[in-house]
Amino acid sequence: MDEITTVDARGLSCPAPAVAAKKAMKKRGRGRLEVLVDSPTAKDNVARLAQDDGWKVTLEEISGGGYKLILEK
Repeated sequence: MDEITTVDARGLSCPAPAVAAKKAMKKRGRGRLEVLVDSPTAKDNVARLAQDDGWKVTLEEISGGGYKLILEK
């Protein structure tokens, strides 16, 4: 089974969550990444960045607040 990389960007101010996700996408190249964020702006920025780079984005809301973006390529 493919390893899943998780980026926990909760508590970080923009643009830090997008920067962290971009580093992980570049390092990983392809496969599956999970990015945890806690603001709608971070969610939108990470999703847009990933889609622009050819990643499929699936979004899940985390109970208690926040989002998990599942990126696959």
